[in-house]
Amino acid sequence: MGQAGRGVMSPLAIAVLALLDERPMHPYEMYQMLVARREDLLIKVRPGSLYHAVARLADDAMVAAEGTERAGNRPERTTYRITEAGRDALRGRIAELLGTPVREYPIFRLALAEAHSLPREQVVALLGERLGHLASELADLDALLDWTVQQAMPRRYCLVLEYIRTTLHAEFTWIEQFAAELGSGAVEWEEFDPVTGERIVACDSTEHDWPSREPPAAPRPRWAGSPVRG
Repeated sequence: MGQAGRGVMSPLAIAVLALLDERPMHPYEMYQMLVARREDLLIKVRPGSLYHAVARLADDAMVAAEGTERAGNRPERTTYRITEAGRDALRGRIAELLGTPVREYPIFRLALAEAHSLPREQVVALLGERLGHLASELADLDALLDWTVQQAMPRRYCLVLEYIRTTLHAEFTWIEQFAAELGSGAVEWEEFDPVTGERIVACDSTEHDWPSREPPAAPRPRWAGSPVRG
């Protein structure tokens, strides 16, 4: 049995099933719809990988060919429909992803965790560069959200755009504040030789014996010991 049949459904497979849950389509139409709806903000959309995803779903009986059509001299296009098994799998997977957080590993978190390997000035400059990219993305999202309002698009189809904008704005705000603190010297940072780029180790500093110390206790969550409010 294929990957989808084992309960592991790729993001592209979810998108394909969601489209077919609306109505039968052929793969090229699915591709056009995903691009038009800016699903490329959520998943990698490529014609080849989409055709492969449809074939895998067909092997797993999640979708079924409904018929073929030919327009002029173009190759025949097969239209697919979702099966009951596919609809059940789609709804089950969406419910699982909505209710259960999945640990993801964004690469920026790793870069941030290891940023101390770079000189202060370089980190400040790089974060400023990142802020420029984020500002551009936020402007694009604002334009896209304005367009959905103009088109009177039901909000249920645009929720993910609101979520992406909110999370991007939060990232922008945090990076902007941290970069300002780092640039002002408010954040302790290791020094690097401006000529050689080598890390400068202070001989009289005791900060380098931290491996032998007990780690500090984690801060107590503000909600600890308090009743959970609905």
